[in-house]
Amino acid sequence: MDEMLREFVVEALDLATNVEEHLLSLERNPGDMNTLNAVFRSFHTIKGGAGFMNLTAMVSACHLTENLFDALRTGKAAVTPEAIEAALEASGFVADQLAALNNGTPPEQLSTMPPALERMLTDAIEGGSSTPAAVAAPTPAPVAAPAAIAPVAAAPAPVSAEANNKDGEIDWTAYYRAVVPPGTLPEPVADVIAQPVAATPVATAPAPASIREETEAVKATLATPDAAIKQNAPAKEESIRIDAVKLNTLLEVAGESVQAANQAAVLLEKLSQFKFDGQAAPIMSALTETLTRASRYSTELQRATLATRMQPVGRLFQKFPRLVRELARDLGKDVDLVISGAETEVDRVVVDSLYDPLVHMLRNALDHGIESAEDRAQINKPVRATISLKAWQEASSVMIEVSDDGKGMDAQKLRDKAISKGLINPHDARTDDEAFQLVFLPGFSTKEVASSVSGRGVGMDVVKTAVERHRGAIRIASELGKGTTFLIRLPIELSIVPTMVVRTDGASLALPMATVQRVVELPEEFESVGGQPVLRDLGRPLPVKSLGRILGYSPASERVGIVIAAPSPYILSVDSVDGTADLVIKPLTCITTPGVTGTARSAEGELVLVISLSFLIDGCRVRELMSA
Repeated sequence: MDEMLREFVVEALDLATNVEEHLLSLERNPGDMNTLNAVFRSFHTIKGGAGFMNLTAMVSACHLTENLFDALRTGKAAVTPEAIEAALEASGFVADQLAALNNGTPPEQLSTMPPALERMLTDAIEGGSSTPAAVAAPTPAPVAAPAAIAPVAAAPAPVSAEANNKDGEIDWTAYYRAVVPPGTLPEPVADVIAQPVAATPVATAPAPASIREETEAVKATLATPDAAIKQNAPAKEESIRIDAVKLNTLLEVAGESVQAANQAAVLLEKLSQFKFDGQAAPIMSALTETLTRASRYSTELQRATLATRMQPVGRLFQKFPRLVRELARDLGKDVDLVISGAETEVDRVVVDSLYDPLVHMLRNALDHGIESAEDRAQINKPVRATISLKAWQEASSVMIEVSDDGKGMDAQKLRDKAISKGLINPHDARTDDEAFQLVFLPGFSTKEVASSVSGRGVGMDVVKTAVERHRGAIRIASELGKGTTFLIRLPIELSIVPTMVVRTDGASLALPMATVQRVVELPEEFESVGGQPVLRDLGRPLPVKSLGRILGYSPASERVGIVIAAPSPYILSVDSVDGTADLVIKPLTCITTPGVTGTARSAEGELVLVISLSFLIDGCRVRELMSA
């Protein structure tokens, strides 16, 4: 794809996404003229670029949709569900064409506009017009009002010697008009009209009002001599597009520079233990100052590079209103999607990878969670159901919540289903929270018959896998008859994670700070509940689990405990705590180790294993699935 076509595709994709959002808003508020005009302008802009790129099918679709919205905004047609549906289909066709171009399809291989889409648009246009042919014809461009006198106005009037030396004084206004760029000052009406017969004394004399206006304009412009230059200067570009691969490379280099600076700081601290005399003292002082400055700048570089990858989740959320609308219609349900926190920023990689998980969750909420209108009426619920999609920032994490006011989940029914399918043992999933987590098991579904929406037992497994791939965690809360809430926790920045570095059996391990509440001292002996060691923390008994033993190490003397913030809090015992550090994480690509999400290098250059956030939230359980 050449550069010009690539630029068009990127800009048109943004417009197409906004068009869909505007159309759904217009469906709720048919009289909103601002939205009508915004949709018209978007299709007009896309049509212009597509015409320049010779994309005939896209031009045809945009042209018909432009005609439709011209009829809607002028009142020749009404904003009906049929008109909105036709516009949505056209928007989808344009988005599909742009996506195909973005994926490398040559323009000449793009599909033509489907006849069914053309009929939909034509019917929508003709449905509200007494003269269908006139509406379907291309809308003429608006004619500029002063076209007839524009050529005269564009040329500055010649400055005559008599005018310049009238009554022995120089006419500064005439001089200034002769040197400023055309169009800077308003033209006197009498001068413009009477240009061809300038010899007539009456015609050349400007009206008194025009003289006053021009004098004020000259004074204002002379007071700001840069005004003419600014008016004719090219517009500044506030942003530029950067290839994602280049940005990722820059981020990786910035991360490595921070690591190198941290290691240099550790070496410098070791050197400071020695005494330097004579000429070595000022050299050591200068080295300390230089390394401190280099460390500070490398950290700032890394933060600035990370900021360039941050994007609001609204870019992702705005794709879902149409999906919910169409799926609810297919299922015969009346549902509102309420979005909040769209301005919350998260790493671009997370935004791009969350689409499929959120689609699965919304589809499940519509199919499994929301009752039919009849069922809701019988239990005194509003006939119109609500699905909420919101995001917010919490410490170093981004929280994304999908909730519904449907029928909720039955924990016992989930247990029985998982046991009958052979996915768990009868003694597993004893608490409701553990039972809710069963929906993430591969092959688990509560539906007896698979439909086109759900029931094959693969959707929620995909959700959990995608979230954990980005070092996140997902939890479920549900109340029977009230609704269900899915809560996703993700790190704001994928490459840098604030951690607490601990040791067990000599190995260095890092725990994400998002789960660390505090550090406690462990006693020699513990209370025991059901054979499980328990320690009272702030008055509540918490189970104590050995991190080394869970991961396969041989812990010697674990006298330090980390209180882990999880739905069921517990204490993780380790040998010692080395401190906290922001680590640059490298994901594991060749092997998969339960509980370990990646590796990093400490400031001393030591290899550190990073423990998975979801592993800690799940209570450090390694589940072995039963064979069916």
